[in-house]
Amino acid sequence: MSLSQVEIQLIAVLVSLCCSILGVFLVLRKIAMISDAISHSILPGIVLGFFITEDLNSPLLILMAALMGMFTVLLVEWIQKTKLVKEDTSIGIVFPALFSIGIIMITRSAGDVHLDTDAVLLGELAFAPFDRFFFNDMNLGPKALWVMGIIFVIIISLLLLFYKELKVSSFDAGLAATLGFSPIIIHYLLMFLSSVTIVGAFDAVGSVLVVGFMIVPAAIAYLLTNDLKQMIIISMLSGAVSAIAGYWLAHSLDASIAGSMMAVLGLIFLIVYLFSPLEGRFTKKIRHKRKRQEISLLTLLIHLQSHEEKSEKSVNHLQEHINWDELKANRVLKLAVNKNFVDINEGVIHITDTGQTFTRLKVKEYLEE
Repeated sequence: MSLSQVEIQLIAVLVSLCCSILGVFLVLRKIAMISDAISHSILPGIVLGFFITEDLNSPLLILMAALMGMFTVLLVEWIQKTKLVKEDTSIGIVFPALFSIGIIMITRSAGDVHLDTDAVLLGELAFAPFDRFFFNDMNLGPKALWVMGIIFVIIISLLLLFYKELKVSSFDAGLAATLGFSPIIIHYLLMFLSSVTIVGAFDAVGSVLVVGFMIVPAAIAYLLTNDLKQMIIISMLSGAVSAIAGYWLAHSLDASIAGSMMAVLGLIFLIVYLFSPLEGRFTKKIRHKRKRQEISLLTLLIHLQSHEEKSEKSVNHLQEHINWDELKANRVLKLAVNKNFVDINEGVIHITDTGQTFTRLKVKEYLEE
């Protein structure tokens, strides 16, 4: 494995870690798509910064782009507060307009600049190692690696310092205000960090991968746990695994690196969506099926406990007394026998000690629920 391959993977992992941490709070606050708006609308800020400095390497470009990201958030919230349109609609109004303004600014005032829309959207991680950071003629590695590394340290530091505030304000803004810290300040701090992160990652990975790393790992974590700390860890792991696996998938298929990373991330989400212990579609169906079986067993066992007459416990007339069709009656009875909840003697069903214990525990459990 060459040095450039290692550097590409490190950049991708750092981008995924930064985005996935912030993405957890965006998903919890139900403003995940604001990352899409910011990733597109920062283009005018980059162009303005370039017009001022005429230097693509100037830190002012990052500052102007981050400020444009904050302006996007404020504009979206201002439109939403009019209550004339919903938040998703306001996002759909703002970011295409600002992105288009950025493109117009480039084509009108910087016509000799080649604007590669594929690179803007998908980015090209393969080129990131070529943009090096030099200090006193000393080659210190890819610039993107340093930028994302610094952003990662800032995010981790602020997360450790303001974890409680972020947690409380994400779930209950009213309680946050009662406890003495402003949820508005925390909100805009989160938005500013998101803007800076998106700007830092934009050049290396493009807007699609930034939005993907912001939303999908957090969504995966959301399906797997209700604990915030675990959610952050799972989100980071999902992003990092997809970054590394996606790179090697792209390497083996000679395909787009960003596209391959998103494909792996999408596949992980699909697996979790279907089989998550908490919210998985198949898991829910299995749980629902088991619940129906349990209720049917309870119905049978309670019926047997409530009646002493042999006619009420007769195998041949069970469906009549419980008002089941013959197929269901035979299926539930077979299940009860297999679980040793009942035994059958001369065509009469008798509840066992195991069945009585199961009935008592389950009735208590349902009453508590």
